[in-house]
Amino acid sequence: MKKLFFALIIFLIILPGFLCSEDIQVQTGTVVYVNLEGGFYGIIGDNGINYDPQGLPDEFIKDSLRVSFEYKVSENQVSFHMWGELIEIVKIVRI
Repeated sequence: MKKLFFALIIFLIILPGFLCSEDIQVQTGTVVYVNLEGGFYGIIGDNGINYDPQGLPDEFIKDSLRVSFEYKVSENQVSFHMWGELIEIVKIVRI
């Protein structure tokens, strides 16, 4: 009985980590116009990573705009841009 109780406790401690797999990350960077595949706007992060945002709001579609953004990595999706990490913007603000 003790082993079952211990296993249940461990399961309840580990389970939330699997259920909350939507890791929201925060980064700062610069919105840039990328002249590939017909042209699109991406974000070059201050960490040197290129981000290909899906659903970038219209007010942030401006070359050289400095932004801070929260995002989730878009898994199981593809883009023909082939330029950077495909992300979904959760929140974005000008800096």
